[in-house]
Amino acid sequence: MRADAHCQVSPEQGQFLGMLVRLMGARRAIEVGVFTGLSSLHIALAMPPEGRLIACDVNAESTAIAQGYWREAGVADKIELRLAPAIDTLDALLHDGAGEKFDFAFVDADKSNYWRYYERALKLLRPGGLAAFDNTLWHGCVIDQADDDADTRAIRDFNANLHVDSRVCLSLVPVGDGITLALKR
Repeated sequence: MRADAHCQVSPEQGQFLGMLVRLMGARRAIEVGVFTGLSSLHIALAMPPEGRLIACDVNAESTAIAQGYWREAGVADKIELRLAPAIDTLDALLHDGAGEKFDFAFVDADKSNYWRYYERALKLLRPGGLAAFDNTLWHGCVIDQADDDADTRAIRDFNANLHVDSRVCLSLVPVGDGITLALKR
């Protein structure tokens, strides 16, 4: 088993993401944080044949593994991998006129940038589009005020800020390490 296997979404999270994508009829999606591609697989498999997923990551080694799985599953043609900092990729999409063109976004990357990813995802999503953020329960650490590491603080702040954001409807689903769903109004 890989030492960083904990970075992968759980099988039930993957199935849940796929179900959301299928229910929405999502045709255009963004993923921030690919790792070895399990979440990408679930998203791409749930999309219709013309569906497209832009997958953002900075790690060529782990995404090479993902690309092998995508080919094996027959969805590689649906996924466009962009190896660059996700903020740069999302900003480029906005600059190129992709605002409000996406149906679904999934974020499972560096926790310190969750709010920045959220702000960009919200601009890229159409009204009625859905953003999903992994690890929002953060192994229960977010409610332990004694836990003060940078990632815990980032998730705690993200959750608090999201809770008062009137631009979205929220649901925190306690599957895996918590997935927060933000439906753009």
